[in-house]
Amino acid sequence: MKNIYLERLDVMLREGIDNEEELHRICEMLHPAVLGLRLSELEPEDAKAILDRFLPENQAIVLSHFRKEKAGELAELYMDEMLADIIELMPHDDRVDLIKQIPEERREKLLMKIEEADREDIMRLSLYEEETAGAVMTSEFVTLRETMTVEEALVSIRRVAKDRETIYNAYVVDAYNRLTGIVTLRELLLYSGGTKMADIMNTDVVFAREDEDQEVVANRLSEYDLIAMPVIDDHNKMVGIVTFDDVMDVRKEEATEDFHKMGSVGLMNISLSDAPVKTLILKRMPWLLVLVFMNIFSGAGIAYFEDTIEAVVALVFFLPLLIDSGGNAGSQASTLMVRALATGDVKIRDWFRLFSKEIFVAITIGVIMGVAVSLVGFFRSGPEVAFVVALTMVCCVTVGSLLGMSMPFLLQKFNFDPATASAPLITSLADIAGVLMYFSIATWYFNL
Repeated sequence: MKNIYLERLDVMLREGIDNEEELHRICEMLHPAVLGLRLSELEPEDAKAILDRFLPENQAIVLSHFRKEKAGELAELYMDEMLADIIELMPHDDRVDLIKQIPEERREKLLMKIEEADREDIMRLSLYEEETAGAVMTSEFVTLRETMTVEEALVSIRRVAKDRETIYNAYVVDAYNRLTGIVTLRELLLYSGGTKMADIMNTDVVFAREDEDQEVVANRLSEYDLIAMPVIDDHNKMVGIVTFDDVMDVRKEEATEDFHKMGSVGLMNISLSDAPVKTLILKRMPWLLVLVFMNIFSGAGIAYFEDTIEAVVALVFFLPLLIDSGGNAGSQASTLMVRALATGDVKIRDWFRLFSKEIFVAITIGVIMGVAVSLVGFFRSGPEVAFVVALTMVCCVTVGSLLGMSMPFLLQKFNFDPATASAPLITSLADIAGVLMYFSIATWYFNL
């Protein structure tokens, strides 16, 4: 569905902004996320020219929805004092992402202009390693004491609600800030004012450790259908929460990373539309060079069986068909396993059971494809070549499938990302195996 306000904004951007009142009205009607993504597509100078028309708090909201790298470019155009004011007003997790985009020499001076409480919070969140729960959590959450009554809890929530990411869940802590339970806003509204938190809180809390992998945390939050999940340190003290929108960002990042790896492309921290030609070349070339040299083994295999090829030239016609089929079968199996491992649907311990199942599946598919290709072989080169081609097809599909489904397990076993078992890698390995099997079977059958 088209957004008429976004369309009108696009027209104003193309033709020039000559009506300030209309611009403000359009921007107010657009969701900050939509406006932020649209402005991040502009040149930083043009985006800042529009943001300068807003109050700092509105700039903070819109800037929090910019792409990370674009937000960093835009931040370079601000004076330190103005940028510090905006950062103080941003959501805690988003402002940390922005700070990390700013060059280190400027970052220190900028932090000194930020209020001490905010500065300490930024520095604390910045210390967490990338791709951990601590790196994606926010410190904007509601805590209550076990001894509080419902009435006291509601007063406390009302006092801090404006500055919190979410108030639907409130986390109950003891005197040492250790997480002991959770209550929802709905529960607080249902119980009488004198009821104690200790009497209504749920003590079976789903939580994350601050050093846990972000993908594991994202999967857990989705599994339990939570809108937010508390994060605790080694002493069970509450340090932050991971919210549903953070999980969506994590899922997007992880999916992009997996797709890049499965396509044998180096990881890019910049959008494809903004990436310069040099970056695209450098990210794509290394794996392609590796695969080129891997395919030398296929050429060596063909060279080794030159006598077989000279004796039965018709074999060459079926070579691309056979090795491509093995590679395609391997890519299918690899894709299924990588996805299943990523979602937790299967574990390493399931390998033997899945391997046994894959043997039956692969042989069945191979036989069907072998029968189909044997018909082509029979009419083109006779029954003998048809038999060799059919038998090779069964072997290529079976070996390719087993290779494709096993490689992700092997990589995970040695603590590598299963997504590294990419389609081009599996295809190259299946090609090598296919060439060797094809001509070995032909040499044996024709007694060459």
